[in-house]
Amino acid sequence: MTLNILSGDPPRSRLLTALLAATVLGLAFAPFIFPGARALDVAAKICVFIVLAASYDLLLGYTGIVSFAHTMFFGIGAYGVAIALSAQGPHWLALGLGILLALGVALVTAFLIGLFSLRVRALFYAMITLAVAQAFQTLASQLSDLTGGEDGLSFSVPALLAPGTSFLDAPLLGVEFNGRLLCYYLIFLCAMLLFLVLLRVVNSPFGRVLQAIRENDFRAEALGYRTVVYRTVSNVVAAGFATLAGALLAVWLRYNGPDTSLSFEIMVDLLLMVVIGGMGTLYGAMVGATLFTLAQAYLQDLMKLAAGLFGQGPVTGGPLGALLAPERWLLWLGVLFVLSVYYFPQGIVGRLQKDGAKRVKG
Repeated sequence: MTLNILSGDPPRSRLLTALLAATVLGLAFAPFIFPGARALDVAAKICVFIVLAASYDLLLGYTGIVSFAHTMFFGIGAYGVAIALSAQGPHWLALGLGILLALGVALVTAFLIGLFSLRVRALFYAMITLAVAQAFQTLASQLSDLTGGEDGLSFSVPALLAPGTSFLDAPLLGVEFNGRLLCYYLIFLCAMLLFLVLLRVVNSPFGRVLQAIRENDFRAEALGYRTVVYRTVSNVVAAGFATLAGALLAVWLRYNGPDTSLSFEIMVDLLLMVVIGGMGTLYGAMVGATLFTLAQAYLQDLMKLAAGLFGQGPVTGGPLGALLAPERWLLWLGVLFVLSVYYFPQGIVGRLQKDGAKRVKG
């Protein structure tokens, strides 16, 4: 399997292997299997959040760092692309320049945060990152001349990625071969490549040291590893991947604003993705991001269907009909999260890998 060749970290579960294969193949052929603008938009966001969740798992699951500033780097990547393309026009050079400048700002910021904050206790570090993230969101909202303020920035992408660019005169297999489709596959390929690079990072000697620090930082320090250095580098690497994920989102949406990439809701969603999928597995980031994004996109539609089926009778039209109302989808999303944590305390991937190991031993 390709993932095994590149990372030396096979899924170790047949069911997990099938789940990962179905996810990758589903994303690869999403424009043909699930036609329509909405389905393509959901698939693109899944690709973006797989990278973002995997980068956060590098911090939380592999290094044991609780940071609330991860979406700040996500926003830096999105704003870098948005500002560059707004100022310079829809050119590839402007796109590349925006990504490079965003990476520079994010890496320097992550280094400074790690250097001055990772020496404190975990709770204080989490509070520091939360304060920095909120300050950055406020700054982005107030610098309206640069960031567009609360309204954000709308911009055009290079012509090859624009929806108006058509490569075939007629649809093929019911799909328009245009710039929007090319943009999706660019995001898909970049997301898969970044995910594989992260797999390689966590399974390298560097990644093993991070896991040792997570388990017992005092023992790792006693063995000669400078834990502050490794934590700082982990913070910088995770910030870089989050920045690239933000750049991918901005290219896809052709818009960015404070609520799009910097809101605290995204940080909460990100934490849920990692916990549901399974911390410290990285495969869990893929599974968690996929399931959570699908739930956000389609749970309300499923509830509307359920309300139509079960909420019309003389009994079910009362409390049950009210509970199944589509506007209460967040309630059911919370219920699903509680159930997933209860039945999968190690996350979905952690449970599948544990069951797979039992079968091998048996």
